[in-house]
Order: sequence, then structure tokens, then C-alpha cells
Amino acid sequence: MSFDSTKLAGKLLIAMPDMGDPRFERSVIFICSHSDERAMGLIVNKPARDLKFNDLLKQLDIPEAPRSREIRVHVGGPVDYGRGFVLHSPDYHSDDSTMTVEGGYGLTATLDILEDISVGDGPERCLLAMGYAGWGPGQLEDEIQRNGWLICDADSDLVFMGANDDKWTGALDLMGINPLMLSPGGGSA
Repeated sequence: MSFDSTKLAGKLLIAMPDMGDPRFERSVIFICSHSDERAMGLIVNKPARDLKFNDLLKQLDIPEAPRSREIRVHVGGPVDYGRGFVLHSPDYHSDDSTMTVEGGYGLTATLDILEDISVGDGPERCLLAMGYAGWGPGQLEDEIQRNGWLICDADSDLVFMGANDDKWTGALDLMGINPLMLSPGGGSA
């Protein structure tokens, strides 16, 4: 099975029940970029239990304004956990640092977006992910072929607003799949 490198950006990966890697168990990953050389995504349903947005602002010496809002902080993946990525709606764009992602999303990884959010500006919808999930050449395609992941179109309500504990089953619902019907082992025809 081959993949067009532009087809997975803006899609969701849904971990199969027998994923095998506990870091990705019941994960929903938003794919930000995908090419022949690499793929990069953010887990959107695993909250960072040890880090709150306001605490991060304090650590970065970014003052909060009265209009500041609390945004969700997630464990985006096991790679580069010390680096933050803001996945957001397309209403925010920084010419120097926002990457446009298929399906009406943006990705910004600079302090300016955190500063804008801290004063009540910034994107209407967003989440902050610490770290990311990354794959080398052919690695993601191989995992998909081995039935490690399901792929579905991203839904912004699920990505930004849904309860984290419900996102895995919610993503399966988008595909019309009952989680109880998923076989832990893959097959081939």
C-alpha cells in the first residue's frame, strides 16, 4: 500500500487496540505534516497532567492579562517534550512562524502565539502540545500497513473541544466504527 505524501496532513490517526507502544495507547494524533522523508503529528487526547498553561506562561515570563484564557496543554508525543506547538484554527497567522495545515488548521511553535493568547488575542480555537510524534521515511506507512492506525478526516470539534477521555471513541464514531468490534490482531485478504 502506498500513500500520497499530501494525503495524511490534516488527518487523524487513531491507535488500534493492540498498538503495542504504551505511549500511543488509545491515542488520537493530528498529522501536521507528511512527506516521503518524515511525518509529524500531535497527540490531541493526552493531557499534560503536570503542566497548566498559566504555569507555563509564568515559567516563560509572559505576563497574563485579565483577558487571558486557559488553554489545554497536551503531551504531543515522545519527541522533544521541552518544545511547545500550538495547533489552532485558521483565524490566526504569523507570517514568520505559522505553518498552514490541510483542512483549515494552523501550527505555530513560537512564543508570539503564547504572548497573543496571554492577552486574550490569538486563535479562537487552539491547544498546546508539548513534544510531538515523529516518523522517519516509510515508518508511518509501515505502521499503518501493519494495522497499527486507522485514518480519518479531522473534525475541529473533536480536536479542540471534545473531552480528552472521549476523543478516541469519538474519532472511531466519526468513522462509524464501534470500538468493541475492533479486532486486536490485523488480517489480510
